[in-house]
Amino acid sequence: MFPRGESIDSTVQVNSIWIKDDLIASQTFEILKDPVIIEKERLAATDKIFPIFIKNNLIQDQVLEALTNNNTKLLQCLKKPIIYPDSILVCNTIGISQKSVSTFVNINNEKFGSNYTLKQVFSFCKNEIKRIYRRGYINQIYSKIEKDTISIRDGKFEVKQLKESLYDSEVMLTYLDQRVFNNFDRNIQIKNAVKEYLILVLKPNIIFSKASTEEAKKIAAENIPINLGIVNENERIVAKHDRITPEIKSKIDSYRIAKGSTLSTWDTILLNIGKFMHITLLFMPLIIYLFLFRKKIFFDNQKLLLISIIILFVSGSAFLVGQIEIDRSLEFLILVPVASMLLTIVFDSRIGFYVTVVVALIVAGIRGNDYILAATNIITGGLAAYTVRDIKNRNQIFHSFLYILLGYVLSILAFGFERFDSWDVMLISTAYAASNAIISPALTFGLIIFVERIFGITTELTLFELTDFNSPLLKNLANYSPGTFAHSMTIGSMVENAAVKINANPILARVGAYYHDIGKTIKPESFIENQLNNINIHEKLSPKESVNLIRNHVIGGIELAKKYKIPQEIIDFIPMHHGTMVIQYFYEKANELYGEENVNEEDYRYPGPKPNTRETALLMLADACESAVRSMDDPTPEKIENYVDNLFKIRIQDGQLEDSPLTFKDIHLIKESFNGILISQHHKRIRYPNQDELENKSTND
Repeated sequence: MFPRGESIDSTVQVNSIWIKDDLIASQTFEILKDPVIIEKERLAATDKIFPIFIKNNLIQDQVLEALTNNNTKLLQCLKKPIIYPDSILVCNTIGISQKSVSTFVNINNEKFGSNYTLKQVFSFCKNEIKRIYRRGYINQIYSKIEKDTISIRDGKFEVKQLKESLYDSEVMLTYLDQRVFNNFDRNIQIKNAVKEYLILVLKPNIIFSKASTEEAKKIAAENIPINLGIVNENERIVAKHDRITPEIKSKIDSYRIAKGSTLSTWDTILLNIGKFMHITLLFMPLIIYLFLFRKKIFFDNQKLLLISIIILFVSGSAFLVGQIEIDRSLEFLILVPVASMLLTIVFDSRIGFYVTVVVALIVAGIRGNDYILAATNIITGGLAAYTVRDIKNRNQIFHSFLYILLGYVLSILAFGFERFDSWDVMLISTAYAASNAIISPALTFGLIIFVERIFGITTELTLFELTDFNSPLLKNLANYSPGTFAHSMTIGSMVENAAVKINANPILARVGAYYHDIGKTIKPESFIENQLNNINIHEKLSPKESVNLIRNHVIGGIELAKKYKIPQEIIDFIPMHHGTMVIQYFYEKANELYGEENVNEEDYRYPGPKPNTRETALLMLADACESAVRSMDDPTPEKIENYVDNLFKIRIQDGQLEDSPLTFKDIHLIKESFNGILISQHHKRIRYPNQDELENKSTND
């Protein structure tokens, strides 16, 4: 997509000032016309071509011969002493109707008087045919001929003639009506028979030729010159500080094209090597950054594919814009802000900005190393990324319109003043920039949904939307399982705080905590935190039945999440927050009832899988610690710390964290975070005066 040959600033505009050194032609080249002007001239040339009709002089002779033959046969048949209808039909070679044949028989038998004879009728027909062909009979009606004048080719000669000076089928019928009426006004039967006879025998002698017309238009278009002149080798194209006129602009554009079209094989090889090195140098800083600081993205093929597609999309739009020779300001329609916003929303603002820089430089290369455009796109793309860096809902995307427009307008003014651009040029550029500022947010809005579904990426935008307590699942959790809801909110705060300390994703951890127990809304009374009337249904169930009820909140939670189209990253928290841990209370109860040798431990474990991310591991630990500490009778700071430490050890020894990327340092930081929150929640409070009396006094007293 990069231009061939010498790189000449492709953003040179009419009325701007050439601020570089004198541009001298290193070779002789033709000054090419603007393709738009060439197209206009070709259209004008083809518009001057009239529809071409071919005159066939043989038609008149053929028609007259057919008429004479038919007349002779009819006269011969009518001379016979006995005339049979079938014999008349045999003599009728042109297919006139039976009614007209009968009229001719009656004329022959002088039933209409002696004023009319067949010879007179046939002589009249012959003369009218000659009269019509003398003027000309075309095979198209006037309304279907696009011009008033047509070209008529008669052998080697071609003449222009008004179409209305010839007969078409409609005008000819009117003419025949008038002529026949004037000559045979005494008898309607004779008039109709003669008119039918003429209509059947007449054929157009001037025929429209579509092929000849198209060929003439093609030749006219090809004869339009595509150049305005020649610039010789070593001739100055433009001097420093000269104002760019349309003629100079044409010379510069033609020189750039000429340099690219005269490359030798070796030059072409060097050119391609240069392009490869150019692209490599542009991508190298981004690749190094991803490898050093964003390893998760660097080793994720899907995410790398997404970044590549976005870069190719913008590069492709830059290439296509370059192919449209309509207006010099079209570069402001290149959708760099889309890449900036989309990558910032999907990843973060740093990725968004770094890719913006790479894309802006690639676009500059495609546009003939136009690094003023690169600076413009970096400024505008940076502002676009800034507007969505902390996005909380999708409608916030549209706030970026003003920032994108501001970036473009400031750049257009800054570089326009520097190049002495006219106000008209800058106004046109601003109009295109405003269009981009409208299109980019709207396109980004639509592409986010596409990216999330196709690439399986959950953006922070979606995560923030899932924290809305008015969402159906969280609303049901609060209404039907208030104890579970309170528990989820508490551990949401715990995992978010710990995630910040270990460089995990805090918003992902918090949302996972909110939704991890949504399966408990199916049978909330099965869980102790929701048993408000102190009735424990598990007292009437066997340990195995209780375990099945408890485990079903995981399976049911996954089904609920899928039903409400919760992202897979959040669904993973539902089974992983328990991993494959033993449901200890009912396992020990089963051992007491049936004996340890009769109980299979695997029957009392959660189905898993084990946590495989920092965030899911955080939730497993937080869920265990919050539930356990809440059940303590006298939760002193020392007891809480010991309890938390033991809960961590149990899960580590059971291998629950072996699939997660947590380090020992992470675990230490998580403990500190959890202890701080749990101790602050369960510290002793000063009792109020008369508190004992208020606690024991009935409201009915």
